[in-house]
Amino acid sequence: MRPSDLLQPRPQGLYCPPGDFFIDPVKPVGRALITHGHADHARAGHGTVMATRETLEIMAIRYGEGFAGSRQEARLGERVAVNGVEVSFHPAGHVLGSAQIRVAQGGRCIVASGDYKRRRDPTCLGFEPIACDVFITEATFGLPVFRHPDDAGEIARLLASLGQFPERTHLVGAYSLGKAQRVIRLLRDAGYAETIYIHGALEKLCAYYESQGIALGPLAPATIDNGGKAAFAGKIVVGPPSAFADRWARRFSDPVSAFASGWMRIRQRAKQRGVELPLILSDHSDWDELVATIADTGASEVWVTHGREEALVRWCEINGIAARPLHLVGYEDEGD
Repeated sequence: MRPSDLLQPRPQGLYCPPGDFFIDPVKPVGRALITHGHADHARAGHGTVMATRETLEIMAIRYGEGFAGSRQEARLGERVAVNGVEVSFHPAGHVLGSAQIRVAQGGRCIVASGDYKRRRDPTCLGFEPIACDVFITEATFGLPVFRHPDDAGEIARLLASLGQFPERTHLVGAYSLGKAQRVIRLLRDAGYAETIYIHGALEKLCAYYESQGIALGPLAPATIDNGGKAAFAGKIVVGPPSAFADRWARRFSDPVSAFASGWMRIRQRAKQRGVELPLILSDHSDWDELVATIADTGASEVWVTHGREEALVRWCEINGIAARPLHLVGYEDEGD
């Protein structure tokens, strides 16, 4: 069996013909296997969704209980048959509940990574390399310029700024699922015990993380009901990046604009967004982690998707690994 007989790109997403299912389809399909809960991978409207328990519950929070016709929980590491094709889910280290999907039939094994990172994250299980013939890797930060600094160092910069400007509110832009909770947990691990104020868009997901045993410490809504502008002086407020572009952000006292993202490595991006304190914190692997992961899987062939595909394909070719870009569309950087 050729790898393309087992998985192949279609307009809806990666399709498995013998199993008649899609992985992270961008359009409604009959059967979808979902790697994680970010909106560019997990969409509502499928007939059946198979995913980890956490991803299914996150989808219900984001889309409502009727987000799919039916649900099937995937237990990590358990191999099950889907229309005769063996599939299993394995930790991806991206966000809570995220998983790689292993697909095997006829002696051929392909692993679709979804989005993943390699460094420790206190809010989710760590990535586990899975041996395979073909590894499908994301390449969000698939250029050698992207080498993420130490997480603790970036949080230390945030706390140093807070100490330097105690009269100012520090607004931290962080995506609602995964990044926001990770920033909060990293602050707690650094010894910050004060109340952290959050935008309303984060409340349900933060509560869900807490329900899964991930302690986030004292949180409170960032509303005027909690006091005027002066009440937020010297405080940390976390919210989705989009919120800092509207009137919501203007309620705070002389705010320091921060943004937690791997893209903050690019100074021009930070400048364009008006970010005063760029925090290079990514939920994706950087260049070194991407190439190390390819080696760890032992794959003889690599397919590269949604990101800087060409550079990683070229690296594989130089290192004697067959590779090709998939050019899948519809995947963005929600969890960067």
